[in-house]
Amino acid sequence: MARARNDEPSPSVRLSDGTFAQVTPSAFGGGWELVVDGTPQSHVDLDDPTHLHFEYVARMGAVIDQLRMPGQPLTAVHLGAGALTIPRYVEATRPGSRQQVIELEPALVDLVRERLPLPRGGSLRVRIGDAREGLGRLPGGLVGNVDLLVSDVYSGAQTPAHLTTVEFYTAAARLLAPEGVILVNVADGAGLAFARRQVATVRAVLEHVIVLAEVQTLKGRRFGNLVIAASPSPLPTAWLPRLMAAGPHPAKVAQGAEIDEFARSARIATDADATPSPKPAASVFDR
Repeated sequence: MARARNDEPSPSVRLSDGTFAQVTPSAFGGGWELVVDGTPQSHVDLDDPTHLHFEYVARMGAVIDQLRMPGQPLTAVHLGAGALTIPRYVEATRPGSRQQVIELEPALVDLVRERLPLPRGGSLRVRIGDAREGLGRLPGGLVGNVDLLVSDVYSGAQTPAHLTTVEFYTAAARLLAPEGVILVNVADGAGLAFARRQVATVRAVLEHVIVLAEVQTLKGRRFGNLVIAASPSPLPTAWLPRLMAAGPHPAKVAQGAEIDEFARSARIATDADATPSPKPAASVFDR
C-alpha cells in the first residue's frame, strides 16, 4: 500500500483564488488531512481507505454501500477532488469501478497525488476545470449511466453559488442511471435557510430525496454538514434508521413527510438568484 511522504515538512501550494492548501498529519484518528484556507476539507487513511473519519463522509459511504449489489463496480462522477477520499473508498469497496473526477485546481490535484499517492490499478480520471462546465465535457457514454454522482465542491469554506441551482442539478441529473444517486454535501448553520433551499431545489429535479445529518445540525441548532441523497427512483430507505443509530451519532435520516416539512416555503435556487453556502465561523473547526 502506498504511504504518504513524511520525510519533509508538509508543503503548501497556492490556489487560483489566493488561498493555500496543505496536507498535514491528522491529530484525530491518524491518517492525513487536506486543509484549504484553514478549513479541513478531507481526511485520508492510506492504510485503510475504508476509514471515513469525517462524519458526513461516513454517511455518504453508508449510502454508497447500498447502491447496486454489494461489491459490484460502479460508474461514478465526483465534483470536487479534495484528497480523493470518496473515490478511494469506492475503489476499495467496489474494485473495477469507473470513476471521473472534476477539480478546478490543478495545484491541489498535484499536491494530493504527491503527498497521498493513489493505489495502482484503479480506473480514475481527473479532469481539470469548473465542475459545472465539466459536466458538459464528460464522455457522452456517461449520460444515463452514472450510478453515483457526488457534489462536494468548496472554494475555501463555501460552495460556489453556481453549483447550488436548479439549472446545475438538472445538468447533473442528466447523467444518472435510472436508479443512480446524487449525493450533495451541504454546510449550514442556525435556521438551515440555505439547506432548506437546497433540498427544495434538488426536489425540483429529482423526486426521491432524503437528508442525513447529525441530530442537532438537522434541527438547525449548530453549524454542520448535511448530506442530501436524491434519485429518480425510490431510495432504499428501510435500512437507514438502524444504520444511522449505529453511527456516526447521534444522527438522523429525514424522509417522506419530514422532507416535505423541511423544504416547505423554501425558494428554489436559480442561476439568477443563487448565493454561496454560508461561511462558518473559524471556531467550527476547533476540535
